[in-house]
Amino acid sequence: MRRAAGLLAVVALVVGVVAAGYVVADAGSSRNSRVHTRAPSTSAPSSSAPSSSATSTTTAAPSQPSPVTFAFGGDVHFEGTLRSRAVADPGALLAPIARVLASADVAVVNLETAVTDRGTPAPKQYTFRAPVAGLVALRDAGVDVATMANNHGMDYGAVGLEDSLAASRSTGFPVIGIGENAAQAYAPWRTVVRGTRVAVMGATQVLDDVVRTAWTATDTHAGLASAKEIDRFLDEVRAVRPTTDVLVVYVHWGVEGATCPTSAQQTLARQLVEAGADVVVGSHSHRVEGAGRLGDALVDYGLGNFVFYNESGPSGVSGVLKVTTTGRHVDAYAWVPAAIGSGVPRPLSGAAASAAAESWTSARSCTGLGP
Repeated sequence: MRRAAGLLAVVALVVGVVAAGYVVADAGSSRNSRVHTRAPSTSAPSSSAPSSSATSTTTAAPSQPSPVTFAFGGDVHFEGTLRSRAVADPGALLAPIARVLASADVAVVNLETAVTDRGTPAPKQYTFRAPVAGLVALRDAGVDVATMANNHGMDYGAVGLEDSLAASRSTGFPVIGIGENAAQAYAPWRTVVRGTRVAVMGATQVLDDVVRTAWTATDTHAGLASAKEIDRFLDEVRAVRPTTDVLVVYVHWGVEGATCPTSAQQTLARQLVEAGADVVVGSHSHRVEGAGRLGDALVDYGLGNFVFYNESGPSGVSGVLKVTTTGRHVDAYAWVPAAIGSGVPRPLSGAAASAAAESWTSARSCTGLGP
């Protein structure tokens, strides 16, 4: 009887997790017994969007939540020699940083490129495209999900978006912040780590005026999740909050070359925390910026470059933000300093690592965040 009761409890847990938008996988199939899926959005789905009814049911938070460790990296593309190296040996490309990424329960980066070999480049100064092997390289290095909500996610138009989503499906590597409509673009990626439900969302506050309308996802139009559509964005965050234990939002924001956040970033950070985000991170400036606490949440204004062709001076300063949470409580956070060499972040050691960590800590001084 005791064994039967135990089996019934497991079945009940699985049913509850699936009802909340999480898909149960074989516990031995991924590190730390995670289960994961990209969940449908819960706000204003179009007729062609996935059904959102499953997310209306929530599961209870674990009575004694376990700590969950996150690893966040910054901007990624596969330009220059990175493209040919990814195609030749995707599993080896990110080997120098793979151990840092794989040591976390959940690793997230910003994929600042379209994944396509088709389409017409957008009318802007820089356009990026990547091979499907780039997604394999990220997956094999221990990255779990990437946001494509940024000012390069649709560099090759609707065709590039279609190919990017197809590449995600074919490789089994999830992307967020992009979709066939707004419901899909704002939808979080979800995972369960030792019973703790995690949701990760992506959106961009940076969109060139010339492409803003064409690139912004709506209920009837494919595109990116836009933080410029602030009411919709915050509604989506609020809708996810009751169905997860830890809510992460990755935002593309700020000004290129800046080392301190703008007032617009600071305002959005406060709005996201008030809407229910526990961890807010971002990129775009191609510089490492400060991080710290905003109330009970953690905010990082700039993760810098990660896998990138420009490695000179400040552009080559890189690293991984490690964050540990227990439920909604941010237990600890730290910067793992790295320097980009041959396009790939390589962890620092000794005096160089100490100096880089000290510089990162001092960057908090202009953020308004607490330690």
